[in-house]
Amino acid sequence: MDWGIKNRLSRIIKKDGRTVMLAVDHGYFLGPVSKLEDPAKTIKPLLPYTDALMPTRGVLRNCVDASNDIPIVLRASGGNSIIGEDLSNEEITVSMKDAVRLNVSAVAFSVYIGSKHEHQTLINFAKLVDEGMEYGMPVLAVTAVGKELEKRDARYLSLCCRMAAEMGASFVKTYYCEDFGKVIKSCPVPVVIAGGPKLKTEYDALEIACDAIKLGAAGVDMGRNIWQSEDPVAMIKTVRAIVHEGIPFKKAQDMLKGLRKRSA
Repeated sequence: MDWGIKNRLSRIIKKDGRTVMLAVDHGYFLGPVSKLEDPAKTIKPLLPYTDALMPTRGVLRNCVDASNDIPIVLRASGGNSIIGEDLSNEEITVSMKDAVRLNVSAVAFSVYIGSKHEHQTLINFAKLVDEGMEYGMPVLAVTAVGKELEKRDARYLSLCCRMAAEMGASFVKTYYCEDFGKVIKSCPVPVVIAGGPKLKTEYDALEIACDAIKLGAAGVDMGRNIWQSEDPVAMIKTVRAIVHEGIPFKKAQDMLKGLRKRSA
């Protein structure tokens, strides 16, 4: 791995091999989703507890203070919306030159294995990896699940993660599932878990984070389960303790309750 890629990746995944990423790229296909109508307002109080931020370039340029020394994982794919026929019909939407111009630490691209546009997303992902090699830029493979694909079992996610790693991903984002340890063991690059849609309770998200870290995940890349929570700052502080301190689920529950009481 080239020094530039190693250096950029080390800004995202810390010395303990863990990372807390905050996903705020949802608007590229969902529009002004609840609690992200004003991205700057949502992002600002959470940045001190975030290891890396994952926005689109529009949000980065307009809603993130350039004086912040926060590693950026830039969303570089898109081309369809939630009301489109097929979410998997994505292309490369950001040039590597613009990513370098924005001084980001990595770019992110969704791959849709088993979808109508599987081949398209994989070939474009490989092109982005090639461009990343030229510029010393890591590429995050987001193992996406479109509305036509509700496969989130270990066999499917292991296939997605392994294919992405084989094609040159520096790290992979995927969903938590039953037998998640099999996914981790079959992927030779770091894996971070997605939060996915807002879960029923914050405690569900904490339990998933605890289990994933225990099974070998390199961290989390959560969005809605943090900034749509009742107390986003308390939530991200607790997630951070899970990821970097390895606190168990019961302690995480108590921590979140205590932080909420203090901020009430």
